[in-house]
Amino acid sequence: MTIPGTAASSAALEIVSAYLSPALLSHSHRVYVWAAAYGTQQGIQYDAELLFTAAMFHDISLVAEFDSHTVSFEEAGGHVARVFAAGAGWPSERRERLGEVIVRHMWPDVDAADDPEGHLLSRAAAVDIVGKNIDDFTPAFRAEVLQQHPRLDLTTEFLTCFQSQADRKPTSSAARAIQSGLTGRIAGNPLDAH
Repeated sequence: MTIPGTAASSAALEIVSAYLSPALLSHSHRVYVWAAAYGTQQGIQYDAELLFTAAMFHDISLVAEFDSHTVSFEEAGGHVARVFAAGAGWPSERRERLGEVIVRHMWPDVDAADDPEGHLLSRAAAVDIVGKNIDDFTPAFRAEVLQQHPRLDLTTEFLTCFQSQADRKPTSSAARAIQSGLTGRIAGNPLDAH
């Protein structure tokens, strides 16, 4: 799958490429691919530019430059993405949607009928981080995605980021994820056995 051919999509990729580590950037690409592929496969109508931009920015606030000491990383990421979208000339409603999609990627469930992009991003992030619903994709497709966008040291880096978030923000979504056994779920991700 290729990135949407819009100026905003190209700019989003340029910005996140300057800040995300190689592992987080590759993760963001995979999240978009899992989301778009699942949406297409299930006949879910989605806005490709919105979904791509949300996938690129969904973890931006795990990096030091955009980390917030007051709110969860997904909320901070939503704010960063809104600022980016304003610079890209998006109207206020579209900027708000982008922020919502990013915040909702940490929700346990997002209804596809109410928020197709939020549903797809949430589901795809869970596929990539813990292998949830991995069987939605054939082994051949998974292998192709991992070849194009390798996992690198995502597991170690992601857990380090989440543990740091949890230690500093004990009521955050990252803290809840760590408390609910994220470390074990990540360790059991079949994508890392590839």
